[in-house]
Amino acid sequence: MSFSWRRASNRNVDLTMQVGIWTRRDGTGVSFDSNGGFILPNGARRSPDASWVRRERLAELTVEQKQRFLPLCPHLVIELPSPSDPLPPLEAKMREYLENGAHLGWLLDPEERKIHIYQPEGDVRILENPQKVSGAPVLPGFALDLKHIWEPGF
Repeated sequence: MSFSWRRASNRNVDLTMQVGIWTRRDGTGVSFDSNGGFILPNGARRSPDASWVRRERLAELTVEQKQRFLPLCPHLVIELPSPSDPLPPLEAKMREYLENGAHLGWLLDPEERKIHIYQPEGDVRILENPQKVSGAPVLPGFALDLKHIWEPGF
């Protein structure tokens, strides 16, 4: 494994940890890491690097459905590309999430220190070198601290 892959792994840990800690404190939803799979309404199977779903949506599912890829699109999806991942396919995936019901999507680009923000009601916004990004109104009170994602520390 190359140094860049270890850095990507460390970034993923930081990302899912932040979303998970906020989720536990907030209590209104459930967070997932990249092992959490979803079947979108269009039939695509996706596993974003981090995601979040409101509890009431999960309550509609059967116990059996909860044991497999969840048949829904998360409210929040976050993709954090590895160094070898080109952005265009990930940008298309983010648009697909929105078309299938996501309320907020973040595509992080640590190499360029940019975050692409996807929301159903507007064009993609790109923030350059932000230190934090707010999840409001989808995740009220949550702000992703990008310090350790931009600079993993090793």
